Amino acid sequence: MRRLAALALVAATFVLAAFAARLPSDAPVLPATPFDYTPALPPHLTAPPVQQDDNTPAANPTTDAGATLGRVLFYDTRLSSTQTVACATCHRQADGFSDPAARSAGVAGTTTRHSMALSFARFYRNGRYFWDERAATLEAQTLMPIQDPVEMGMTLDGVTARLSATPFYGPLFEDAFGTPEVTPDRVSRALAQFIRSMVAPQSRYDLARAAAPPGPPGQPLAGLTAQENQGLALFFGRGRCTTCHVGDLMVSTQARNNGLDAVPADAGAGGGRFKVGSLRNVERTAPYMHDGRFATLEEVVQFYDNGVRDSPTLDPLMRNPNGTVRRLNLSPAERAALVAFLRTLTDDSIATDERWSDPFVSPTAGDAPAGAPALRLALAGPNPFAGRTSVRLTLPDAADATVAVFDATGRRVATLADGPRAAGATVLAWQPDGLPAGRYLVRATAGGRTATVALTLTR
Repeated sequence: MRRLAALALVAATFVLAAFAARLPSDAPVLPATPFDYTPALPPHLTAPPVQQDDNTPAANPTTDAGATLGRVLFYDTRLSSTQTVACATCHRQADGFSDPAARSAGVAGTTTRHSMALSFARFYRNGRYFWDERAATLEAQTLMPIQDPVEMGMTLDGVTARLSATPFYGPLFEDAFGTPEVTPDRVSRALAQFIRSMVAPQSRYDLARAAAPPGPPGQPLAGLTAQENQGLALFFGRGRCTTCHVGDLMVSTQARNNGLDAVPADAGAGGGRFKVGSLRNVERTAPYMHDGRFATLEEVVQFYDNGVRDSPTLDPLMRNPNGTVRRLNLSPAERAALVAFLRTLTDDSIATDERWSDPFVSPTAGDAPAGAPALRLALAGPNPFAGRTSVRLTLPDAADATVAVFDATGRRVATLADGPRAAGATVLAWQPDGLPAGRYLVRATAGGRTATVALTLTR
């Protein structure tokens, strides 16, 4: 733990003092005391029906040090051949650790399927991953995108050598595993620990469920509106959503053909079957389905209402007892209620909690006097990004402010603001035409204070 504290101190000093020689984003900024990656869950998420879906292996329990290492690895572009793509490129915190694009950009093109959401990935009973469930475990899954020629284009030997040569990784691996040795197995275990920690149990549904008398899910909840409770009743009742999205986790146990196509162009796990992930935070993970064909939850509900296509491999759960394809025939008000209920499954902390945030991005108060309001610089657009992004500058009081962008050599490549500015928040856009892919630093200076945020430009 002393090693981690020392690393945090060195990294913080590095951010403030070594800017001209090297981007602060080259070293993670970590807390002296690790975050708690195993917080308590409410009773309805510790009940046996939920815990039997937990696929955490006995050989790789989530620890604070292991998940801390996993967090750094998850956001580190060193894991890709071009050093421009990280796990977080396709699994963005603001989007429930999915991607707002139907296909994700890798080092050599785009993926063939939509990026799966990672929140609540810990809870999937058969433990298999990817839409086609080709990875037998989460540990196995974490190494596959790294080696995929389109996604990250790296070899495991190359990753091992690159991380071994990076000074800050030795202490992190030692804290997590007892020695500083970097191995693919340790990389996979740390990444899996970090991903399994992505459980945000404070949605409006969770809060209402925790305040209600104990019992099975599906009962009306006093903490929800009348419309949301109508949607809850449809979800657990006539809508039969729980035949595939079971219990408080709203998750299945196996891949299924849900009737997207009469003749599936993508066989998935076979016969057009695809993994059925948890609906937790589903509001944030658009677009939907393995190919991102539906842009909104309204379109998804409309599809299940009357758009399911018949095929020889259609899952039996999508049929009526007489064998016909199931149609819900909901009214517009009922469809709206179902969407309203799905939105109660959102816990906004999944998008903001620092435990899961990019450790290579470090807002700081700089040299401001103790107790002074902080100058803040935060992401307001996508990161990583391909064409245009933006940052939000917040000034505690009116001041002359400069916001500039620097490349990896410390050369200023753009100025986003320079001059007097009023107190409050302003969004500043940046479109880096003609600049190469790579890491860039945005630095704001005002009133003796400094704040920084790192960006990754992809092409």
